[in-house]
Amino acid sequence: MKISHLALWLLIPIPFFSLSQETNAPAFGKGLFNLVGKDSSWTMKVATRMQILTIANWDENNDGSFANPEQNSLVRRARLKFDGFAYSPKLKYKLELGLSNRDLSGGSEFTSNTPRYILDAVIKWNFYENFVLWFGQTKLPGNIERVISSGDLQQVDRSLLNSRFTIDRDMGFQLRHHINISEKFLIREILAISQGEGRNITTGNLGGHQYTSRLEVLPFGKFLSKGDYKGSDLKREKKPKLMLAASYDINQNAVKTKSNQGSYMVNDVGFYETTITTVFIDAMFKYNGFSFMGEYACRSAKEALAKNTDGTLTGDVVQVGSGLNLQSGYLFKNNWEVSSRYTSILLDKDITGRNPQKQYTLGLSKFIVGHKLKVQTDLSYLSEHNGSNGLMYRLQLDIHF
Repeated sequence: MKISHLALWLLIPIPFFSLSQETNAPAFGKGLFNLVGKDSSWTMKVATRMQILTIANWDENNDGSFANPEQNSLVRRARLKFDGFAYSPKLKYKLELGLSNRDLSGGSEFTSNTPRYILDAVIKWNFYENFVLWFGQTKLPGNIERVISSGDLQQVDRSLLNSRFTIDRDMGFQLRHHINISEKFLIREILAISQGEGRNITTGNLGGHQYTSRLEVLPFGKFLSKGDYKGSDLKREKKPKLMLAASYDINQNAVKTKSNQGSYMVNDVGFYETTITTVFIDAMFKYNGFSFMGEYACRSAKEALAKNTDGTLTGDVVQVGSGLNLQSGYLFKNNWEVSSRYTSILLDKDITGRNPQKQYTLGLSKFIVGHKLKVQTDLSYLSEHNGSNGLMYRLQLDIHF
């Protein structure tokens, strides 16, 4: 089915529901409409959002001037979201579909050569006290920047650390638990077992399985409105709030160059398999309009150079190395925010052939209705060890219904 046909069938019911519920429609940013079963045994909130982005790039010459300008405008993201509970409030669900070209990209023989519409399709069962079991396709408990929704970011988009090291989404199980050590001191634990090849794979499990664990410590209690999973301090925390966290991920017999991301490593007998380990350490701090986020990532592999059965190299390599991302911002009372970001990427050059990179970003955002309606712009300077430096300017409009 073509994307236009799918989008049409999904959107056809919206005007009818909206007309019938016009008098009690949700406030802006709270979804298009909310449905509740007659016996209150199920609910569904339907929401949509889009990001319209313009990018301009320039290469830096040896004399410090900039040349070779390139410009591109696109619908960066276009999403449909459905969530609620079924049968019992203890059984929740989330379905998120991506409709933009960037959302759908990556179709291959491993996804039946079709667009990858589904981002999230997950069931969440609170089966006992503070224990919740997730089953389906959703984000793995990796670096905090990736877990933060793309619609709740402090700057136009995520950092180079995320693009190089994220473990993104996968299909499997997650067990989540939290415990209060004291009235404010909170600890959250997450364990995940997944297929290990990313989202929307239809060819079965080609390698081994992926195991992820994450521990989050909040010594000063919960952030307002789940602010530890949102960029910027829009709630202007009255007291300092801090989250310290670490994730450990091991993908046994992985067949892709970035654990469950990247390209497949093919050799003379099918796929090259190796065990890949990724570690994340991150922090989030907010207080009175000021916010800080820090991330460290490190990826290693048992055998990073893909080989054929006779020992010759195939040319595929695991993208091993480390990265650091530091980001901060201050939100003024008029809801303008200035932010800055420093990112350093150090892949193993002997293995990957990639030069060290550093990126410096200055951002400016106007939050009209929080993250639901905002305009963001940023300017980034990328420095590579081989002198391939460049400048990037971005402007984005983000709107959620």
